[in-house]
Amino acid sequence: MFSIGDFARLGLVSVRMLRHYDAIGLLRPAYVDPVTGYRSYQAAQLSRLNRIVAIKDLGFTLEQVSAILDEKVSTEELHGMVRLRRAQLEAQISADLARLRGVEARLRTIEREGHLRTPEVVLKNVSPIRVAELSARAASYEPEHIGPVISPLFVEICLRVEAASARVTGPGIAYYQEEDDGSVMVHACLPVAAPAEDAYDFQIVDLPELPTAATIIHHGPMEAVGPTFQALAHWIEENGFRSLGLAREISLHCPDNLDEWVTELQIEVTPA
Repeated sequence: MFSIGDFARLGLVSVRMLRHYDAIGLLRPAYVDPVTGYRSYQAAQLSRLNRIVAIKDLGFTLEQVSAILDEKVSTEELHGMVRLRRAQLEAQISADLARLRGVEARLRTIEREGHLRTPEVVLKNVSPIRVAELSARAASYEPEHIGPVISPLFVEICLRVEAASARVTGPGIAYYQEEDDGSVMVHACLPVAAPAEDAYDFQIVDLPELPTAATIIHHGPMEAVGPTFQALAHWIEENGFRSLGLAREISLHCPDNLDEWVTELQIEVTPA
């Protein structure tokens, strides 16, 4: 038997926590001295304590922890819960980091307002092109929603195109379509020389011509694309055009170092 203090130290919890668990019936002491009221615990009770702490740290309330334990959760089921929660936390961390990077990029844009040299904008015709593509939905066009969707799509389309032995004919292309509910369909593409009628585990799509596109080169990660987009917006307005739809993104150079990325933005325009 262990005193409550010793048991707390062995279980890596506080005495106050053990007293609370006792009060709500979640983990009763093995023995309570009728005279002194001192609580004593057995080593075997560490197993229940471990489950209580693990399930609580998954985000469940103590009432829910009690109900789960009463259902006799197995070690395998507990591992499954932990894996699920870990995936949820990792996704949340990724989303929060993307949101933070977006805020920082927006602040840099604000700081540079009125002090930037306008990058060169080129007006050109973009020819139609055949691509292999995979698509998925993002909650919105905000970078924090686009990033977690487009990156896995590009990884997957590269693997599938390589497995199909389709010949890649140019750099990767991303394009987007707004939906009525505010979400965005994200398309990750690789230009290919492949018959449209052949069966693949990806789509073969012919992207239409952009008769007149305002184009600009962005250097660095796409999370910091704000100033480049805004420079393009100023150019479009100042030169008497209006934009049609969302930009295509042409990945001209994509090394491991995101700061060295080179991306061409293409927005179809028409005279205002």
